[in-house]
Amino acid sequence: QVQLVESGGGLVQAGGSLRLSCVVSGSIFSFNAMSWYRRAPGKQRELVATIPSYGSTDYLDSVKGRFTISRDNAKNTVYLEMNSLKPEDTAVYYCAAHRGRNYWGQGTQVTVSS
Repeated sequence: QVQLVESGGGLVQAGGSLRLSCVVSGSIFSFNAMSWYRRAPGKQRELVATIPSYGSTDYLDSVKGRFTISRDNAKNTVYLEMNSLKPEDTAVYYCAAHRGRNYWGQGTQVTVSS
């Protein structure tokens, strides 16, 4: 059974930084891609960043230049480095693994105060 566990969320002031981590049971190299999604209150879930096993990363336009997704295959961990945070980044952030279907973590809350 695939399990994803996120951590690193919290409360930060606008302009601050956070680094989210997602530890995956099993080898993340077995997945086609790893992603971070978010769901803000009253809004639909949106794809924030994706890192494939091979190829380039991809980002939501509103986070380009501020967020960086990376992976450590040896640690089976995916990261989301978030800088210059804005109040509109407030959301629950979810890690997802893609292999025929999506596997999801439980989410971690990120709150950015103005």
